[in-house]
Amino acid sequence: MKKQDLAFMPKYFDRYINLVPDDVHLLDELKNTSSVFENCKEQLEQYQDYKYQAGKWTPKDILQHIIDNERIQTYRALAFSRNDKNVMPGYDQNLYADHSNAEARSISDLLKEFELVRASSILLFENFTEAMFHKKGWCFELEITPLAIGFLNIGHSQHHLNVLNDKYFNS
Repeated sequence: MKKQDLAFMPKYFDRYINLVPDDVHLLDELKNTSSVFENCKEQLEQYQDYKYQAGKWTPKDILQHIIDNERIQTYRALAFSRNDKNVMPGYDQNLYADHSNAEARSISDLLKEFELVRASSILLFENFTEAMFHKKGWCFELEITPLAIGFLNIGHSQHHLNVLNDKYFNS
């Protein structure tokens, strides 16, 4: 399925989904981006504890955030695909970052975890029917579908890769 198959563009999350090219297939792009951070591993290691500004995250914090977010979003996709009508709660990304212990982890360990989480996401999405991809659910106050969540996961990673390139690696 492609972005054009989205029944609607979810508010707020559109900023991530719009980073994904229109012509890619969801499952192909999830697979193609599963090792996207491996391409900048050397830079991630070089800047692993760097903050470009007070109060900002380190590259380790960013990687952990991407991992946490993908887990949360993919759980939401699972719940909606199974017809769960509960409103999924929001989460405080800064609270998660403050209590993640990312600073004690290596870049290699974080990259391995990202690849494993992405592999798990791919397996889940591979087994959705077209109808499951289009089931609507609520995340906090926003309506979204599992298909949109799949593209959100790709775009969210791309967003943070862009931040790393702009604010960390090219500083």
